[in-house]
Amino acid sequence: MKTAIWLYLFLFVAFFDLHAQYPILTPFAISIGAAPSFIGLMMGLYSITHLPGNLIAGYGVDRYGSRLFIVFSLAAAGGILLLQAMVTNPWQLLVLRSISGFVLAFLSPACMSLLARIATSQIRQRKLMAGNGLVHTVASVISPAVGAYLVAQIGFTTAFTVLGWILIATAACAMFFIRELVPQKATAPASKALATQASAEALGMRGGTAGPQPPVPWLIFALPIAMSCAQGILSFELPLMSTTKEGMMTTGLLFSIVSLGALFTLSMLFLNKLSPFLRSLWGAFLLALTYFAIAAGVPLPFMVLLLFIGMAKGVIFPALSSLLIERSGGTRYGRMFSILSIAFSIGAFMGPMLAGQLREVISPYYIAFLSLMIAVCVLPFYASPTKAGGSSSSAHFSGTG
Repeated sequence: MKTAIWLYLFLFVAFFDLHAQYPILTPFAISIGAAPSFIGLMMGLYSITHLPGNLIAGYGVDRYGSRLFIVFSLAAAGGILLLQAMVTNPWQLLVLRSISGFVLAFLSPACMSLLARIATSQIRQRKLMAGNGLVHTVASVISPAVGAYLVAQIGFTTAFTVLGWILIATAACAMFFIRELVPQKATAPASKALATQASAEALGMRGGTAGPQPPVPWLIFALPIAMSCAQGILSFELPLMSTTKEGMMTTGLLFSIVSLGALFTLSMLFLNKLSPFLRSLWGAFLLALTYFAIAAGVPLPFMVLLLFIGMAKGVIFPALSSLLIERSGGTRYGRMFSILSIAFSIGAFMGPMLAGQLREVISPYYIAFLSLMIAVCVLPFYASPTKAGGSSSSAHFSGTG
């Protein structure tokens, strides 16, 4: 439990720092001469450079543990922010954002894998994943408005410098306070069979390999691709509504409203008792309808629709994590969450790129709707645990109660 608390604290600081950049990065890029299409390219490259980092993290976390990758990711991202404060043209910013995308790719798989490993039951695992979503959401509620206010008061250069040093300080704290979990040895087994069983359980709890592995549920990853595509479009469009200092404050508040919606549904702890698959499916369907309402110009306040987007995301994110854990067979957490991060990266690359190139032809929010509806149509065809070999996350919890 102590490890989870420290991890939540560091995640809060890291997410706060990163989300604070959302409303200010686009105005900063415009201030140094970037066009909207170039900004879409920059956001897309930031996401696509996640891919090599995700691939390395997938195998590295399972082999070397999470702590090393968490510390490296936070420290490197902080150093890049310090350099970002000194850029003078869009191409320099493009290079730094691409490198930042690579180093930050290690953070999510490492943190999610560590959270999954410290759980002792499926219910506790779901609660830890919901807690991760709650921490992420609380940080994202206040950080966009704080980031916009910070820039309005002290300017872009000083704001990026402050955020960079916060990340570096967080990395230093993580080095001392996050403890890597070590497989526990069986104590006085009554027989060779018991010793073998204890060894298999330890491997399952720590992400090792024991027995046949269930196949990767590839169809499920259509949902994170669609979700991140839609989120990338939203993150691209909102800051372009206004690039003045007053507009940045408004943009920060709009991002905070989305996070407030997610916080509302994440606080409904009874949802954790429902099927992760059903929560993912219906949450994605409601999210698609909301994007369609924005694209169609439904006569509802824009802030209300953003609140609905956040509420749907608050249902989907913890459910998706729990669904993947259940389909992992109790092992390969690093690889499973690495593939999840890759899926998010692909969608986040597609969203801003499509929005930047097609926003004069079609509403980007309609593109978000189409991507989500494709995922909703595909998701029911994913392989069930029975068809996939009958192995679920029970391997992780065998003998744990």
